[in-house]
Amino acid sequence: MKKNTWITKTPPCLMAVVLLAVGATTSALAAVPALQSLVTLRPLTPTELVTYSVPNLQVSAGLDTIGVGEPAYLEALVNAAIAPSNIVSVTWTLTGKPLGSAAALAVSPLGTNIPTYKMADRYNQANAPYDQVAWPGGLNTGSGTNNGRVLLRPDVTGQYTVTATIVTVGSGTTNLTQNITAGTYLGVETCELCHSGGVIAQDEYHPWSQTPHATFFSTAIDGLQSSHYSKSCISCHTVGYDTNTNAVNGGFDDVASQLGWSFPAVLSPTNWAYMQSAYPALANLANIQCENCHGPGSEHAASLGNTNISNWPRLEVTYIAADCSQCHDDTPNHIKSAEWNNSLHARTTRTPSGSASRIVCVRCHTAPGFQEYADNFGSTNVYTTNVVYEAITCQACHDPHNYNNPYQLRLGTNFANVVLSDGTSVTNAGVGAFCMNCHHIRNGSAASNVANYQQGILTWPGGSSFGTHDGPQGEMLEGVGAITYGQTLPSSAHRYALTNTCVDCHMQTVASTDPAFLQAGGHTMEMSYNVVTNGVTNKVDQVAVCIQCHGPSLTSFNFPVQDYDGDGIIEGVQTEVQNLLNKLSTLLPPSGYQANVANYVADGLVKSPSSQTNWPAKFLNAAYNWQFVNNDGSYGIHNAPFAVGLLKASIADLTGDANNDGLPDAWQIDYFGSITNPLAAPNASPAGDGIPNWLKYSLGLDPMIPGITLPDGVVWANTSSIGGATNTIHIYTAAEVAFDTQVGTTYQLQGISTLGGGWQNVGTNIAGTGSTISYLTPTRSNTQQFYRVVHTP
Repeated sequence: MKKNTWITKTPPCLMAVVLLAVGATTSALAAVPALQSLVTLRPLTPTELVTYSVPNLQVSAGLDTIGVGEPAYLEALVNAAIAPSNIVSVTWTLTGKPLGSAAALAVSPLGTNIPTYKMADRYNQANAPYDQVAWPGGLNTGSGTNNGRVLLRPDVTGQYTVTATIVTVGSGTTNLTQNITAGTYLGVETCELCHSGGVIAQDEYHPWSQTPHATFFSTAIDGLQSSHYSKSCISCHTVGYDTNTNAVNGGFDDVASQLGWSFPAVLSPTNWAYMQSAYPALANLANIQCENCHGPGSEHAASLGNTNISNWPRLEVTYIAADCSQCHDDTPNHIKSAEWNNSLHARTTRTPSGSASRIVCVRCHTAPGFQEYADNFGSTNVYTTNVVYEAITCQACHDPHNYNNPYQLRLGTNFANVVLSDGTSVTNAGVGAFCMNCHHIRNGSAASNVANYQQGILTWPGGSSFGTHDGPQGEMLEGVGAITYGQTLPSSAHRYALTNTCVDCHMQTVASTDPAFLQAGGHTMEMSYNVVTNGVTNKVDQVAVCIQCHGPSLTSFNFPVQDYDGDGIIEGVQTEVQNLLNKLSTLLPPSGYQANVANYVADGLVKSPSSQTNWPAKFLNAAYNWQFVNNDGSYGIHNAPFAVGLLKASIADLTGDANNDGLPDAWQIDYFGSITNPLAAPNASPAGDGIPNWLKYSLGLDPMIPGITLPDGVVWANTSSIGGATNTIHIYTAAEVAFDTQVGTTYQLQGISTLGGGWQNVGTNIAGTGSTISYLTPTRSNTQQFYRVVHTP
């Protein structure tokens, strides 16, 4: 209050100077990007060895617990908003290492051609603070201590600490630290001692022992997995397998060499039993075990549960995709990770994590958040306030320790009990119901969302917002959860025809010979892919799964069904739905708050509606349905009848024209009993005089009373509907010319009575609107007339 008083006493000229100074300071500060940065361990997968031409490097899961002699590819990441030329230096220091270690930092073998690992950092830069490697001056100098990347190869067990100092121009300086635990491999028998239940730790051993990971090697050497299983396969199916001469750390290859074990010459059912009896220490390191994913356990086991020890638990528990990709990213045979890399799940925004106001968002936007939601399914208090960001990785959906659920999905049978925003319990979605735990409306039922939004009441636990949020696919597929205006709208059979709904289509199997391989289906969850021809990128729909029901003639999702938008042309269903979305948007008010609710009127422009709390309810209802259909993203493919029904019902509520044919429903019902009666069609002439309904409606005439056609081409009609029995009206024949237009193009209608003569302009230039334009031209003075439309450009 005192500050306000002081301002009011400041002379006007001084006040202007003060405000100018504040504005200039704010602008200058905003122009300097913050030094958001971190040091991390860069994974390296088998596919990347080929992609980036580094075949002799060791694979890395990017864990902070690694075996002695294994590589730690460290890198410093910074905000891409910082110009590379403003990064003065990145100086690395090995600030801590175990007694007896001679390890030192070295030049990283990962060059500038190798990007950051996480897809969310590569493709979601607007929301990702760590999205470029901090090369000094934008260049890889080749120096081990003045570079964006370095290599550490631990030589003894224990703790290592690496510090990076980043110096910039304008964004400041920072020191970042990364701890690394180096250990040796012990095998599952050691892990079982504590992790099989009891007072020390939760039982992870017994659930894991039922998974395919726990038995893959043993069944494979017995010939039960494949006839061509060989020694080249076992690096992913055993613990700590790394034949690099530096990596002597108790892994499977080290023990096999010590014991003299050789891969069996013949795959037979007795091989595993023989290994167990003759080489029990080696069998203890066989199959895909705890240490494959968590790192070597010697340091963890040596701590004996002492949580006060530095860098506890000295064992990695991570949600990073690379933990799985160290094996599942080995194309063209092991493709799960390569598919996932091309999915939107790999690029989820960082925005919700770590914010107390967004604690309910993390369940669908971060991998640890979804695990927490799944582990506490049904509880009302299942969210933390500081979830570390990780995209929707393998570990988000799949539980590596439990094979009781289909596909090791989290939630068990609970995913079949998903309840949508309006209270609908989904029972017919199969495994697709798992997807609906996130892909459904997050703001409550439609009616309550509109009502609560108007009153400023919470629509979700973190605040009040309008509409469906981003993922109403569950409701769209089931045909529920929107504003139906009391109508019973038709719905597609997709929800019944597909056993596993979402999964059957979005995770369809794609052959390696298909152009869509790794780009659509599978774990990409994509239904389309891009094809580049002569430098031009074209989007292609993956319709292989669709033709099973819709027939082999289907080549695109945008196939013609009906004239849903009523323009007289049957276009593709997605085009028809988009046209209806555009039509509905023109009937809604523009963005921008208006204090007077009476000022909210339709602006006639195609737009993405931006609602305000004091919009009249009819606009909010229609805007909700616009968002429902638009945010579903399929534009009718998930449920065309329901999407079209919603849009037409919304248009009808705002215009009184449910079938969007240009004639008010009330007028059609009054004369013909139903809007679907063929006699009610705009171009019908139920009176038999050749004059269409649309013209008689526009002139206020009774469509059931025929006019009298006179020799001069005039139609004479008497009707009391335009003001009295004595009123008369002449209706002359006319030509309607309809043509599609584009914004930015100017059109001119031209006419000619005899071909070969000179074309004459009819009317004035018409600016394109992006939709169909109808133009009526008089013909009473011509025996015949030809028309054309020219355009510029």
